[in-house]
Amino acid sequence: MDLSKHWKTIVDTLQDGLIVVDPGGRIVSVNPAAAEMTGYSADELVGQSCRVLGCTGCKIKGGGGGEQWCGLFDRGRVGTQQCTIRGRNRRSIHIMKSARVLRDADGRVIGAVETLKDMSQVFRQQQEIAALRRSCLLDRGYHGIIGESPKIQRLFELIESVAPSDAPVLVLGQSGTGKELVARAIHDAGHRKDGPFIKVNCAALNENLLESELFGHVKGAYTGAERARVGRFEAAHGGSILLDEIGDIPLTTQVKLLRVLEEREIERVGDHQTVGVDVRIITATNRNLEELIRKGSFREDLFFRINVFPIHCPSLAERADDIPLIVQNFIEQYGAKAGKKILGLTSDAMEALTGYAWPGNVRELRNAVEYAFVLCPGEWIGVEHLPPKIVRAGGGTSPRPEGRPDVPANQRERDALIQALRQSGGNQSETARLLNVSRVTVWKRIKKYGIDLGVEIGKG
Repeated sequence: MDLSKHWKTIVDTLQDGLIVVDPGGRIVSVNPAAAEMTGYSADELVGQSCRVLGCTGCKIKGGGGGEQWCGLFDRGRVGTQQCTIRGRNRRSIHIMKSARVLRDADGRVIGAVETLKDMSQVFRQQQEIAALRRSCLLDRGYHGIIGESPKIQRLFELIESVAPSDAPVLVLGQSGTGKELVARAIHDAGHRKDGPFIKVNCAALNENLLESELFGHVKGAYTGAERARVGRFEAAHGGSILLDEIGDIPLTTQVKLLRVLEEREIERVGDHQTVGVDVRIITATNRNLEELIRKGSFREDLFFRINVFPIHCPSLAERADDIPLIVQNFIEQYGAKAGKKILGLTSDAMEALTGYAWPGNVRELRNAVEYAFVLCPGEWIGVEHLPPKIVRAGGGTSPRPEGRPDVPANQRERDALIQALRQSGGNQSETARLLNVSRVTVWKRIKKYGIDLGVEIGKG
């Protein structure tokens, strides 16, 4: 039996969408699955430009037919990739797409065929799983970012929202707030997580070295260039690149960076050949770029290109409730490295930390804990082990005997705390909810009353 005569019936029964376009990108045929996926009827799609679907995986040139119309005709095929299309009701549809050029018997391009697999349900499930994982593992951190305050939770939500896309992200925040951690989290939570993550400190290099670092150079491009060198953009192909301190890039380099963002191509220093790069661009700065634009030291068009999705990293002062969690995390890290058993801080020491302004943010807090870790000879870090400027500014008081907090007279408050801790199984966040207080308050009371969680929570 000759089944070739029944190809249309076979195509129409496929569960995956199938679209055929001519060399100019005009849709000439769709199967029922593609029509159902997009919300359009076949009659509405046929004859339309494929751009009506707004696929994020297409590199449309629009300058004629074939190679002048779309990058697909340059390459001959597109391997399976994750992208989004725009349905009839303007909603985004997450798909897995592959495509191949069609040729006649003489090898002439006559069109292309694309297969589309609807991944929207899978994408929603991934988001739900990620949100559940985030809520269950807060104490261990989210991609290395520690905290559970409302502002840090909002930061986690923004990362989860932008990570699946390839939209440029601008990470803003004071020095020491963890901008690099946020950039890394965006990469690790996205579909490029298996690709490279390349970091460039734009403030650390002069103009000539920065261009060579970003775009690479050919042999003899300048004095000392004894061999060709691949730049960071090429090294990041298929992954993400973080341009840290983007506000310090010279204007001449800004022009070339703008071209990379618009054309997805780079030119090595000393060469005129263009090299295509598939890179997600994440930028970071602690400077006010809008102020730099007014001063003429930063290009407005570049700002608009990198500021597609801005994310603000809150300062430590804005999320002071997270300080106990962060401190405990640092103590565990240093304890594992040094083999030193330190259980935590006295209530006076914690009060000093929470009362300090932290102009250096998390980086300064890390340094303070490391300083105290070196000085502390016992199991509890007291006020006397903290850097003096933090004690003075944070309002810390003299340490109590033996570096341990006194047991207070208010037995009722202590008993209520122990009862709530037992009810929550020692979970301090749940304990705070039961007592209608903040997690910092629970932490302080545990230290204040000298409660040993391993002993107290284990009592009948």
